[in-house]
Amino acid sequence: MPVASTRVAQQERSRATQARLLEATVECLVEHGWSGTTTTVVAARAGVSRGAQLHHYPTRAALVTAAVTHLTERRAAELRAEAAALPAGPRRLDRVVDLLAAAFTGPLFVAALELWVAARTDTELRDALVPLEARVGREMHRLTVELLGVDERRPGVRETVQATLDLLRGLGVANLLSDDSARRTVLLHTWKRQLAALLPPDDGPPRSGAGPGSEQP
Repeated sequence: MPVASTRVAQQERSRATQARLLEATVECLVEHGWSGTTTTVVAARAGVSRGAQLHHYPTRAALVTAAVTHLTERRAAELRAEAAALPAGPRRLDRVVDLLAAAFTGPLFVAALELWVAARTDTELRDALVPLEARVGREMHRLTVELLGVDERRPGVRETVQATLDLLRGLGVANLLSDDSARRTVLLHTWKRQLAALLPPDDGPPRSGAGPGSEQP
């Protein structure tokens, strides 16, 4: 086999191994929490040798932050694709908010919560997580501006977008221990009506926010 073909095959195997590790990490965080998500458990779940796991991610902090980064980027792409399929019109805002709300109740959000709590007392994890979550917060803010199709240069738009994300994050936390869907539905219905007044659509095509987003996760 030519050297170039061998190298490509090795790279593909490496990417596949990393993907299995990252998916298994989030699954472990959701099922077992931070304390139960050891690198040994993740490697076994992913069907990857311990040596291969250490080669790609030498520490648990490196593994879990890579997993959150990977799945956050994938989920953002999925949200864009889902929003692109929505029809234009007055109901679009409602559907976009519903899509964003779902992002704050899914497995990735649960996994992130596990890391936020653990990072309070784990210095290594906190050092790895803080810059990641700052970037995720900014990207989520930009994504929300883009999906809502509003102009962040207008007074009050940036703050309203961030208030929406803070509300959705809080509702996601409230839903963690028990089913809070009924209360969430009522609150989101009310907030959607407020957004319709606070966030008039941009006159041009949807764009990303001009300013930086939240530094919060």
